[in-house]
Amino acid sequence: MNSLIARRGFLDDFFNDVAPAFYVKPLHGDGLPAQIRVDVKETPEAYTLQAEVPGVSKEDIHVNVDGKQVTLRAEIKQQDSQAEGGRLLRSERYYGAVSRSFQLPVDVDNSAAKAKYENGVLLLTLPKKTAAAAQRLAIE
Repeated sequence: MNSLIARRGFLDDFFNDVAPAFYVKPLHGDGLPAQIRVDVKETPEAYTLQAEVPGVSKEDIHVNVDGKQVTLRAEIKQQDSQAEGGRLLRSERYYGAVSRSFQLPVDVDNSAAKAKYENGVLLLTLPKKTAAAAQRLAIE
């Protein structure tokens, strides 16, 4: 059985048939998802994080790492316009943002962290901060 079957209520069909303009939808497809989908994997040395942010340019993705807390923010800005003979006939714009924060079990070494964005997927490599080993002090 297909696990991707959309769940819909009986009122969804009613509003789509009777009042299709009742709900305002983005002009450019679905825009950003309601939440950034994230996969986090752990190795003994680092965390690897994959986040889906399709349709967003890498300049509009912001990653902030503060100790154990990781914050992802993505903004989408699209503007369409059509002009004919110096007269604007249509202008549409869509702005949206989504943000996600969570904590990791161990602090992250910010100086060695890396981020890569390709094909709508953000890949973060977040090395674990190594705790300073206990050191015996010499007594003078």
